[in-house]
Amino acid sequence: MADIIVFNKPFQVMSQFTDTQQRAHLGDFIDAPGYYPAGRLDYNSEGLMLLTDDGQLQQQISGADWHKSYLIQVEGIPKAKDLQRLRTGITIKDYQAKALEVTVLAKKPGWLWPRKPPVRFRKKIPTSWLTITLDQGKNRQVRHMLAAVNLPVLRLIRIKIGDLELADLQPGEWNLQKITNS
Repeated sequence: MADIIVFNKPFQVMSQFTDTQQRAHLGDFIDAPGYYPAGRLDYNSEGLMLLTDDGQLQQQISGADWHKSYLIQVEGIPKAKDLQRLRTGITIKDYQAKALEVTVLAKKPGWLWPRKPPVRFRKKIPTSWLTITLDQGKNRQVRHMLAAVNLPVLRLIRIKIGDLELADLQPGEWNLQKITNS
């Protein structure tokens, strides 16, 4: 068994405990010495982050066996060919990125909190909501994949890592959970 912090990282918070540029960071929300992020979320992404005090578990969480799922608002309407391309793979820099699953949602989920500041709204450009699951976690991978199919990301929220879900944590909230360390 291992302890793990499940944290809902707010928009525009650094995925580290300090920041020399005076931006908001993990230390502004979590006072738990000895815990370190298992993976990152970029400054403009929100949602689930896991932190642990177990180095081996930290490496496992960052690996391919711990799938990561995201809820994404994009500019535009995805076409079947775009979704197929995400599923079959897109070359990004020096690697192949492929969604294990990609689903278009009928509407924005009702449980989702408002973002502060809000996402820009354009009357003449529709937006869509997707979920994507990956077994990789490269830097800004979801954003690069969606840009490659001309669907710019407006909002990106990680909702699941392995079997751990964001659940009902609001931005900035966290809890400590026990998990089986395999």
